[in-house]
Amino acid sequence: MIEIRNPADGSVVGSVPVAGEDEIDAALALANETKAAWARTPAAERGALLHTAAERLRAQADELAKVNEAETGRPREEAREGVLAGAGTLDQYAELGPVHRGRSLLGDPGATDLMVPEPRGVVVALTPWNDPVAVACGLLGAALATGNTVVHKPSERAPHTGQLLGELLSGVLPGGVLQTVHGDGGVGAILAMRDDVDVLAHVGSTATGRSIAASAAATGAKTLLENGGNDPLVIDADVDPVWAAGQAALGAFANSGQICVAVERIYVHEAIASEFLDALVKEAESRTPAPLVDRRHREHVHSHVSDAVSRGARALTGGAVPDGPGAHYPATVLAGCASELRVMTEETFGPVAPVQVVPSFDHGLAEAAKGEYGLAATVLTASMAHAQRAWRELPAGTVKVNNVFGGAPGGAAHPRGRSGNGYGYGPELLDELTQTKLVHVAPPG
Repeated sequence: MIEIRNPADGSVVGSVPVAGEDEIDAALALANETKAAWARTPAAERGALLHTAAERLRAQADELAKVNEAETGRPREEAREGVLAGAGTLDQYAELGPVHRGRSLLGDPGATDLMVPEPRGVVVALTPWNDPVAVACGLLGAALATGNTVVHKPSERAPHTGQLLGELLSGVLPGGVLQTVHGDGGVGAILAMRDDVDVLAHVGSTATGRSIAASAAATGAKTLLENGGNDPLVIDADVDPVWAAGQAALGAFANSGQICVAVERIYVHEAIASEFLDALVKEAESRTPAPLVDRRHREHVHSHVSDAVSRGARALTGGAVPDGPGAHYPATVLAGCASELRVMTEETFGPVAPVQVVPSFDHGLAEAAKGEYGLAATVLTASMAHAQRAWRELPAGTVKVNNVFGGAPGGAAHPRGRSGNGYGYGPELLDELTQTKLVHVAPPG
């Protein structure tokens, strides 16, 4: 059994049973048994079912948000926004699925040549706890819209949210098309090693993603991996330091820093560093310490902070584990952070803003480009030339200029380096979850 405790007060939320190998065998057997019929279902009919599923999510948004808050500590209104975002994503793929198309080729006039997208088969989706509904709906919606069957393992840190989501979605789908199994990394490892799985889609840690990739190399499954990030923020000398501090605080402290594209390291020009740090400290101190997902994760976050302080960084505010129940941690600002510190080279995934003062924009850009991750990056600058250089030179899948969280809907990017591979969202995800068949039809004789 997996027991979940409320990170706000330590009370028991509930428990769910871990899937055994027999249950995993049965789920994958049913997914394989039903995949042909689901693939033959007209795309418009699949889309209509996804629209119905989206409406069910909206109707249960408050309940899903309540469960999400109890399991992970995510503020209920933010959790509800995540549910509504997930419903919107289902609607998006419900519309995109029927118009996802192949191509006709201009060959011999007496023949027909086509490139036709087909479902890949059985998709195993391993989804995270930090935005459990919105992220899951992206992978599940795209997989179902393109005619794949799905076995979904939600994070062991948000199993009740994942179970309720699965019940709402599978309740409108044919039996066996979408199934939910529970467990920790051991269950995920078993699913990843199965040779009756066609796609392994994972959003989570880099270590788990690399393990999945190794398993897929042996089984031949396609992988879609959105893994860790160590996203930089570069602040130029020509921006308002108070505004920049607000952007930095939003990027580092929203959802207690537990966002895949959170700001993980900050490089600020020395010309505005003092005013920026003063304003950032005020931003941090205005926030009430919020719970992290659990105490185990709080230990991880605090180990990064302790490592930084022991090696010369200064905690301008925060940086101490509070007394009392739950897994709360304060918004923390670290100054004097050298490049080799863990808070600057690894993913902290907590409400920590480590700052390095740099002598020039060029220096900050060069520091931001270092490292093994490449999920996202942000630059704050009033210089168009610097903005153009930044988006061209930063080795990240997503680059944002003058907005830490922004962008038009429907965008998609490839993460770089240890941050994963493949399109994990947007219309291009439909391409990832289908395989192209080349067809040549000629007359006899």
